[in-house]
Amino acid sequence: MHATVIGGGLAGSEAAWRAAESGVDVTLFEMRPRVQTPAHRTGRLAELVCSNSLKSRLLTTAGGLLKAELGLLGSVILQEAENHAVPAGSALAVDRIRFSEAVTRRIERHPRITVVRKEVKSLPPEDRATVVASGPLTSPSLANALEGVVGGEYLSFYDAISPIVMQDSIDLCLLFRAARYDKGEADYLNCPLTREEYHDFIDALVHAERFEPRPFERGKFFAACAPVEDLASRGVDTLAFGCMRPVGLVDPKTGERPHAVVQLRSETSEGTLYSLVGMQTRLRHGEQRRVFRMIPGLARAEFARYGSLHRNTFICSPRVIRTTLEHRTRKGLFLAGQLTGAEGYVESVALGWLAGHNVGRYVRGQNPLVPPRETVLGSLVRWLATSSPEGYQPMNANFGLLPPLQRRAASKRERYKQMSDRAVAAMRDWAEHLGVERDRGEGVINVEGRS
Repeated sequence: MHATVIGGGLAGSEAAWRAAESGVDVTLFEMRPRVQTPAHRTGRLAELVCSNSLKSRLLTTAGGLLKAELGLLGSVILQEAENHAVPAGSALAVDRIRFSEAVTRRIERHPRITVVRKEVKSLPPEDRATVVASGPLTSPSLANALEGVVGGEYLSFYDAISPIVMQDSIDLCLLFRAARYDKGEADYLNCPLTREEYHDFIDALVHAERFEPRPFERGKFFAACAPVEDLASRGVDTLAFGCMRPVGLVDPKTGERPHAVVQLRSETSEGTLYSLVGMQTRLRHGEQRRVFRMIPGLARAEFARYGSLHRNTFICSPRVIRTTLEHRTRKGLFLAGQLTGAEGYVESVALGWLAGHNVGRYVRGQNPLVPPRETVLGSLVRWLATSSPEGYQPMNANFGLLPPLQRRAASKRERYKQMSDRAVAAMRDWAEHLGVERDRGEGVINVEGRS
């Protein structure tokens, strides 16, 4: 019994692990470090190329609920994320180097997984069970090969990523530690801006020189990853009511809420690197130094990584896949991760788990399965497979994908809580029915009380 997994990112690593845990021998192909992408820097599996945050742990958020579901399913990626978490308030953020190193070790040491460092330029034969999880930076050769089975239905959008600065180059005297509404252990460094400083910063952002996309690339940014300078161009107060909104934050030096803030989030467990939250950009490197050094505390900031822009590729899933993630016409071919148009780290992990589980079932002669409709994972795969193909665009996990409650809740928070309770119960029952072995203890997310 054997399966092939193409791509060693979050989805591919999770898929390989899940298939192997089900008793299937797996060959995992990863082209890095032999062939690099425009965004990756190493050859490690599950390397994070954008933010180091897997977003909220709270069960009153769709992302937090999806993590709870993955905890019940025994996700190896979520286990290692928790093992290598860094302070981030109510969010799950990781030391990206230690996290990817740990995932690489576990995958390479699994007795049923063989990792092959080689670019896959064509799909395996049709009689070979395969998961394609090559990600949004799929190589041109593999993309060309995939066109034969997805009908050329390829789409693309563009992501910008935030810069990272060295901790020892930050003037900590001008900053204060806090998490919004005191959620967490004061895990963020906050750079407070006065009204005048904010307006000067916005003016510099808007007029700074940037790497301009080619004509056919314009207007194709995924909303959650739009360059901050483009957001600032929409209006002087856009960022003040967006990523720089100071709500829930009080500067202890003044006892007042600043006009705006830029938050810095630790990238490493030692706190040696910090990313600028929400400051994804395509400014030229010299302009990034000039503009971001206008932020209080960053006047002498040294950049460990500049922000940049990269192209993401995904298929028109409603035309291509079933709710099981299996190809509509080619049996035994499963697609997972951001290649399907699911946007987000945790979403990619979840699809990787399901693809790995179902390819294992396929190899063993069993029918692939779909998680319960009441769960985030179950609702997400149904949206991917059944939404309108016209104008298809990437989608994050959100409560709007879930079926409505039978009775109207008193508030949005209560509605989300009831949806969350229903999803956790449904996923627990499903996981127990499948006989899935969870992480030792209660899983990576406290599904009983965290809200």
